[in-house]
Amino acid sequence: MAESDVVSHSARDIRLTTYVLAKYAAQDDSGHVICFDPPCTITLPPKLELNTLFAFKAFKDWLATLQHNFSLQGKEDHPFHKNPYKLKEIDVQAVTWFGTRVGFLKIQATIETDDDSEGHRQWLPGAVFLRGGSVGMLLIVQGPNDEDEKQVILTIQPRIAAGSLAFTEIPAGMLDNGNITGKAVEEIRQETSLEVVATELTNMSDLAAEQATRPDEKLQSSMYPSPGGCDEFMPIMLCQKRLSEKMMADLSGKLTGLRDEGENITCRLVKLRDLWKEGCRDGKTLVAVALYEKLKEEGSLPAFPTEMAA
Repeated sequence: MAESDVVSHSARDIRLTTYVLAKYAAQDDSGHVICFDPPCTITLPPKLELNTLFAFKAFKDWLATLQHNFSLQGKEDHPFHKNPYKLKEIDVQAVTWFGTRVGFLKIQATIETDDDSEGHRQWLPGAVFLRGGSVGMLLIVQGPNDEDEKQVILTIQPRIAAGSLAFTEIPAGMLDNGNITGKAVEEIRQETSLEVVATELTNMSDLAAEQATRPDEKLQSSMYPSPGGCDEFMPIMLCQKRLSEKMMADLSGKLTGLRDEGENITCRLVKLRDLWKEGCRDGKTLVAVALYEKLKEEGSLPAFPTEMAA
């Protein structure tokens, strides 16, 4: 290890703040009290206050989900009932700020059982990137004279985490306030310039989850892109629109996105039958294809609109 690495790590340790919590009362009007059994050690980096951590929706939702599902270990038929896992520590290792509010967190959770009769302790990997939910949109459009040729709007944009400056995917956006339908309408407008109302959207993830085996665990009716290391969940919405020839032509190659937020998006139209291969690198696109095809096969989706969009 380089000497500079040692100095940097030591400097970080000096500025850490640690709390040992048996319970935490929410600093809002809800009066909600979060209890920890056993007490949980929470370590915070500089500039992050405890109330700011608990106000971060992604952290609150992750913790509530984890605690609910851990409580199920109390049932005698639970596989971990005899020696249940417990949340013992949360080390907040890094914060990404969106201005003055928390955007992302990287945490390391210590989750272990107590020692068993032979002195052995089981543990679970606890590295988590907390960012909260997103919503993905499958936008199927059709021209006035193309009854048999539906097309899908894809976006091409830089995705630095993938090392790409031209990543092809269906439109998507972060759920800042938990309003899935409202966020979908907003993202469609921002990324494609199409005007959509809530009644034109179908939550395909909800339709599929309603037919799935219902586990006792509390989880979102959504796709989890990377549950091994990230809390992100993503419901997939469907929007079907009939457009004029001019609107169809305008969409292809259209430049969109919020430049002041670093977005640089180009729209692309692809045939619906080719979507599986054109979007093969994007997990949410493949999920959208699967949901659309199976729900359509079962007759669970609304018919394609006959009226032209204004």
